[in-house]
Amino acid sequence: MARIIAAILLFVPGIIGAIGIKIMRDALFADVTAYLLNQGVQFIVGFIMFIAGLAFIGGFIYHRDKKRQLTKKYDRKQ
Repeated sequence: MARIIAAILLFVPGIIGAIGIKIMRDALFADVTAYLLNQGVQFIVGFIMFIAGLAFIGGFIYHRDKKRQLTKKYDRKQ
């Protein structure tokens, strides 16, 4: 059950990121949607959605690797 919930938690931000890419693409090809004001606003909203989805998935992977001690610790050797 926990794995299903984790998969859903990763699936939703992935969909948000994909919608963000679609909105940015539509703004570049001058296809303004009805619920956004103009192309600039549409591109910025799409960019924010894409970055939010990417950051959530990246943070999840980083947290999982850190918990399993897979990240390398950078120590300063002088």
